[in-house]
Amino acid sequence: MVFLYLSLYLLILSFFLLLISISTFEESKQKAAIGSVTATFANIVPPATEITASPSEEGGGLTGQAFQEEITGLFATSLRIAKVAIVQPGQLMHVQIPTDAVFFDSKAEIRPAQSPLLDRIVASLNQRPPGLRHDMEFVIGSPYVGDKSLPIGQTLEMARAGVVARELSARGAPPDSISIGIKAGDPDEINIWFYTRSIEETRLKFKTAAPSKDDAVNKSESGKSVP
Repeated sequence: MVFLYLSLYLLILSFFLLLISISTFEESKQKAAIGSVTATFANIVPPATEITASPSEEGGGLTGQAFQEEITGLFATSLRIAKVAIVQPGQLMHVQIPTDAVFFDSKAEIRPAQSPLLDRIVASLNQRPPGLRHDMEFVIGSPYVGDKSLPIGQTLEMARAGVVARELSARGAPPDSISIGIKAGDPDEINIWFYTRSIEETRLKFKTAAPSKDDAVNKSESGKSVP
């Protein structure tokens, strides 16, 4: 009986070895799977436990290029009709996709098939190396109303932009990395820009106002001693 069990174990082992030997490695699918898992457990795992590459290991440019390669792989596997262009290597990329590939016709409702893509984008945005951040601008085209002015009231394009903002926020996207809006253009097209920026570039820098003459007089008077 022992020999029978041993033979069965060896047979199963041989089967898995055969599967490994004939399998092929696809990097894009691996990144997509890792991104989906990261997005799912983003709110569970503390930020301190995230494994990120430091600038000393990869460098700022390589980190930006790796982010662009990951985003390119996501759209290549999920939306092959998307047009992806690298505007500035390691810093800026542009993605253009048809609106009906994301939303149902004439509705502000995202197609369920695109939910995994949103999860993977959120996972990529959350992978911030030290000193850097990844940002996303999601813009839907909108026709002019009247004399070349964008609509003020609620429109289908505005509703769709709001849906995307709420979906990304609910999936754990960093609030300071997401920009959603509309601009004059074809409503049948969605344009997405992905940025890799240093944290210093995104910080607000306030200029100190020069003191006025009255302030200088008050300061000089306040310094006088009272007899």
